[in-house]
Amino acid sequence: MNFLELKEKIIQIIFPTYCLSCQREGQILCDDCFSLLEINPWQYCPFCSNPQKVIDNGKCSRHQNFYLDGLFSAVAYQDQRIKKIIQAFKYGPYLKNLDTQLIKIIIAHFMLSENKILIHSQNQSCFISVPIFKSKMKKRGYNQSHLIANGLSQHFKIPLVEKALIRVKNTSSQVKLSRDERKINIKEAFSITNAEPIKNKTIFLVDDVFTTGATLEECAKTLKKTGAKKVYGIVVAREGLNQN
Repeated sequence: MNFLELKEKIIQIIFPTYCLSCQREGQILCDDCFSLLEINPWQYCPFCSNPQKVIDNGKCSRHQNFYLDGLFSAVAYQDQRIKKIIQAFKYGPYLKNLDTQLIKIIIAHFMLSENKILIHSQNQSCFISVPIFKSKMKKRGYNQSHLIANGLSQHFKIPLVEKALIRVKNTSSQVKLSRDERKINIKEAFSITNAEPIKNKTIFLVDDVFTTGATLEECAKTLKKTGAKKVYGIVVAREGLNQN
């Protein structure tokens, strides 16, 4: 047993970890609770209010004029296990190490869907996380989307581009806003500091939750206007996901 393993073992003895779902000691999301998650094996149009499955294209025929080219969502946000994990990760008590479980959930989605887009575009693509404003970064101490994007980058061997896309507007929380209010709130909230790493690239834009798509769409708009070829969203959970 090396020093880091010994240190982790001592920490677990002094501060044991409990499953956020069933309270069993050992892991933040135990293996049993993980196995109960309904991992989504499909890709759905991001912009249909009742999401439609898409096979050969990332969007349905009615939404081809949107900037975001498609969305990969691993689970439905209605799952209470997922809600507990994301809320603890994002709003407090700020459990930074929750990223490992969320990364596993996204990887499981790609394994089930057998979607090869990440493999086929390795040389022409990169990951970018949805940025947060500097005051929120200071309060939380980390950007949860960046932690997820970093883990996916390491797993899929696709570069993570940092600080090219930044947030320049300190927007209000989107949680209680309507669809139209979200679009107005997030408008012109992002900017590009360095266009070179994204020119003619397929961008995998990573966030935690997809609700109306206003944030990812505004990011995609900013990225494409600066030279990105394609922009696909990748999220842990999606609200309103119909898996039937």
